[in-house]
Amino acid sequence: MSARIYRPARNAMQSGTAKTKHWVLEYSAESSREVDPLMGWTTSSDTQSQVRLRFESKDAAMRYAADHGIPAEVVEPKTRRPNIRARGYGENFVPERRGAWTH
Repeated sequence: MSARIYRPARNAMQSGTAKTKHWVLEYSAESSREVDPLMGWTTSSDTQSQVRLRFESKDAAMRYAADHGIPAEVVEPKTRRPNIRARGYGENFVPERRGAWTH
């Protein structure tokens, strides 16, 4: 039973970074999923794949995995480059605006 430790990416539908501050330990699937022939639902006999544990830091997640004998792979997050533009959207609302309002 192996696990993956990662920081989740932000939601693509929102501009905020909620739920991206914590680290997550997620177990890998041990068995493949099957389709129930009667209902068509997806099923699996592996209940560990449903478990997600959240931690405040990467070290806490690694310590938990080491204490419980879980081999874990750490996936480092890709940092987001700041999008700072000179004369961006906020420039439209500056009180000391130079020039006439063109909109």
